[in-house]
Amino acid sequence: MTVLAAVTIAVWILTFVVPAGTYKYNDEGRPVQGTYHQEAAPGGFVHRLGDLFLAPVNGLYGIRDTVTGEVAPDATGALYGSAGVFLFVLAIGAFITVVFATGALDRGIERLAHRLRTRGALLIAGVMTVFSLLGTVEGFAEETLGFYGLIVPLMLALGYDRMVATGTIILGAGVGVLASTVNPFSTGVASSAADVSLGDGIALRFTMWIVLTAVTIGYVLRYAHRVRTVPDRSLTGFLPGDRELAAEAAAEPPELTGLHKLVLVAVVLVFAFMIFSVIPWASALTGVADATPYPWELGWSFAQLAALFIVAAVLVGLLARLGEQRLSATIVQGAADFIAPALVIVLARGVTVVMTNAKIIDTVLHAVESTVSGTPPVVFAILVYVINLPLAFLIPSTSGHATLAMPVLAPLADFAGVPRSVVVTAWQSASGVMNLWVPTTAVVMGGVALAKVGYDKYLRFVWPLLVILSVLICVFVALGAVA
Repeated sequence: MTVLAAVTIAVWILTFVVPAGTYKYNDEGRPVQGTYHQEAAPGGFVHRLGDLFLAPVNGLYGIRDTVTGEVAPDATGALYGSAGVFLFVLAIGAFITVVFATGALDRGIERLAHRLRTRGALLIAGVMTVFSLLGTVEGFAEETLGFYGLIVPLMLALGYDRMVATGTIILGAGVGVLASTVNPFSTGVASSAADVSLGDGIALRFTMWIVLTAVTIGYVLRYAHRVRTVPDRSLTGFLPGDRELAAEAAAEPPELTGLHKLVLVAVVLVFAFMIFSVIPWASALTGVADATPYPWELGWSFAQLAALFIVAAVLVGLLARLGEQRLSATIVQGAADFIAPALVIVLARGVTVVMTNAKIIDTVLHAVESTVSGTPPVVFAILVYVINLPLAFLIPSTSGHATLAMPVLAPLADFAGVPRSVVVTAWQSASGVMNLWVPTTAVVMGGVALAKVGYDKYLRFVWPLLVILSVLICVFVALGAVA
């Protein structure tokens, strides 16, 4: 929260330095190349001070005005805040806490840790592969916030630290999103905005997914082996009770009761149903970004997922016979325990609101347009990656980033003799790399808060991997530009 408060103030100060400006937009909401113009910053100092003051509120339930584009709590338009993700995190907290109150998850983790006490690397690689696959297919990212209650205690029981759990979740899903193949929320939106098929460039992106996923898994496994072998080399250290979980894993734990098994089956079904409900199956299976959804697709988002976990918490409590009073108290306590990461997500969204209301996002985009014009193909492809890095910081939403940037960058590719699909790949790679660490994304800030890992320690852990991934990405997009 301290980091995000500092970022919010710093960005707000920059809005007085970076000139306000905007593009003209067509009927599809895309900026028209060559139409950027500077304009007076909206409101005076007092108005801008109000934007800073209301940043956390707008980060929760700010509405973007359909006429002015300004975000405010009492505007008329579409929801811009992160209220959906906020409630989703609280619902996850209630569900996980109820499950732990039954004793089934603790017992299940103990038995799984005992069985895998010599094969922890296999578990890490397996979880990261599944998360990466979901990330490349349907943009599985924010949904990972629900898995910390399962993965963190399991990794601790296997003798690892909280950073291993954090890396397994954030980097597993994140590298999949980075190397999206048919993800409709990033590749699909960007391909449509660039007027190319979702299948264009898929061979390059699939190869990237294989290579980058393998490199990322290897990076996490290397750190995990080091921590398990020499615990003093842990970047995070161990909280009270963490080491006891590892010690308990060495002893044969008690058998699961029938009630425990029933609860664990319910937990597996809930998470499996969550994954099924959010995947755009028609787009994923056909490769067409705007494919007509199958009749059995649900297309759920955070509102429905929040309701799912609230209902699931009640059902699990009833199955475990917790009783009305204990179940009610546990649900409230679970939501309370998760309020900190939920607020982190709200603050991160508030930063974006400050930039949106100051109208500096299009100014940054215009600077990008000027930078990449008239360069050789290889240089152009790499530049598209590089200049989209700061854009991804300013616009952590992949779909929003694509909608703004791609209609400007894609036509420039024609002049540089680079396939538009390579621009899509370079853009999504930049967005993916930045969303592995920037403090304006809910996935990272919510994740480190849930895992109780310091953000500064996470940066120490991840920065060498970011350098490795960036070098590999530049190689891939350069090859794509000349292929």
